[in-house]
Amino acid sequence: MEVNKNNNSSRSFKELDCWQQAHEFVKNVYAVTKQFPEGERFGLTSQFQRAAVSIAANICEGYRKLSSADKLRFLNIAQGSLEECRYYIILSLDIEYINQATYDNLESLLCKTSWTLNHYAEAINNNRRK
Repeated sequence: MEVNKNNNSSRSFKELDCWQQAHEFVKNVYAVTKQFPEGERFGLTSQFQRAAVSIAANICEGYRKLSSADKLRFLNIAQGSLEECRYYIILSLDIEYINQATYDNLESLLCKTSWTLNHYAEAINNNRRK
């Protein structure tokens, strides 16, 4: 488990599985969006990259918060950004900016990140109740 009674058994956010997975997702989003049309540079490309970065960044920001409530607030923001990315993956496929294989890869990375992030938040929430 990634948390203890003090909510931080690791020394750095970089040790968190959910951050590592979110960071991998961000790198993939940047690689994929490089292939988007130039006209999307300030549209979908920018929005997709911003939302992907927000997942990992909010995990980092919540990591050092002292109270469980603050930690959970930032993790919830990360979860919201994750769902925003889920929509951008669907949209990118529907408007044929990505193919099915790219969709499947991004969706798989996102699902793995979501699962781990949800369990990390649950562990913090459960420790808060003790």
